[in-house]
Amino acid sequence: MYGGAAVSTNVPVAVSSPYMHRSPHTAGHKEDNTRMTQTITPQPATRTASAAPTTLRPDEVAFLHRDDALDRSLPAVETRELRKEYANKVAVESLTLTVPQGEVFGFLGPNGAGKSTTMKMLMGLVFPTSGEMRLLGKPVGDVSVKSRVGFLPEQFRFYEWMQAGEFLDFHGRLYGMTARDRKRRIPEVLDLVGLEREGKNRLKTFSKGMLQRVGLAQAVMNNPALVFLDEPTSALDPVGRREVRDIVARLHSEGMTVFLNSHILAEVEQICDRCAIIHHGRVARIGTMRELLADAFTVDVTLADANEAAQVALPDAVTLLGPSADGRTLSVRVPDEEAVPLLVSRLVEAGARVYAVTPHRRTLEDVFMEAIGANGAGEAHGLEREAVANR
Repeated sequence: MYGGAAVSTNVPVAVSSPYMHRSPHTAGHKEDNTRMTQTITPQPATRTASAAPTTLRPDEVAFLHRDDALDRSLPAVETRELRKEYANKVAVESLTLTVPQGEVFGFLGPNGAGKSTTMKMLMGLVFPTSGEMRLLGKPVGDVSVKSRVGFLPEQFRFYEWMQAGEFLDFHGRLYGMTARDRKRRIPEVLDLVGLEREGKNRLKTFSKGMLQRVGLAQAVMNNPALVFLDEPTSALDPVGRREVRDIVARLHSEGMTVFLNSHILAEVEQICDRCAIIHHGRVARIGTMRELLADAFTVDVTLADANEAAQVALPDAVTLLGPSADGRTLSVRVPDEEAVPLLVSRLVEAGARVYAVTPHRRTLEDVFMEAIGANGAGEAHGLEREAVANR
């Protein structure tokens, strides 16, 4: 029984368990239960802004928490003018975000943009210099909020001598879960991450992918309403990445808010509802995938003679980019998908023989590079460019 597993009290507490860290109340630090009232000066941690109510599905509401204490209308994550300085270096500057409940939110940026620092501040592991921040409508240091938040750091430290079930039982104790709840929850999270038969096996026998899945299991051990994942697919092979993406999709379907920090743009484009791109500690772009990718895209039309087709009167808002060197491909820019059938019809009516139509969609990589003002590897160093082609 994992619930009765003996856990040595001499085992050091992992940094990955932010619930053991409580924000000290320093002189001049005041806190009440009014929204956005906790503000900190010199070395503080503060809280955040309001947003429009978010409507969740009935199954999401049932899953998030079984009591009525969680206000579903409050954003999962709020920051306002968040700033963090280290000596003379500004790691995060004027960061303002609002993440509604029930979203998978991607948090992107080049190395050194302030992503990890922001996540550490939201987890209460680092104090901001100034600004405001709230999780689930309450100050970050609120213990009741910490019990509803999960966290998987980028460099997780596993106790490899433990069995998987013992490891999860240990973290369940850190969350303050009862023995009965731990006994019930451990098989659930092992099944969630596809390790239902591995509970009795020691972590030292696990592959990197299996260890990452165990890390995800501990992050949701407390059945959180909000989970932070910092580079969850770092150093994994394509199979491991796919497994992690599937798990994130399942968490989303069960109503969790997922705050995902990743360098892999393909993953963000596939699984996130919205994302923010930060640069030099500020939000450079933010929006839904549809909003960020909604822009004119190009279409290559393969014809018998592109030069003749270039003389055809094109529909409004369709821009001719010119024929290719081989004289068979005509490149045009169209405002949206609906313009493509009209373009083809116009060409056919003019007597052109159309052999193929190939759209080239705008990708998240394009948006990212534009947002950070980079046209090469310089500022985007460390970014893994795996844009999804032809979505």
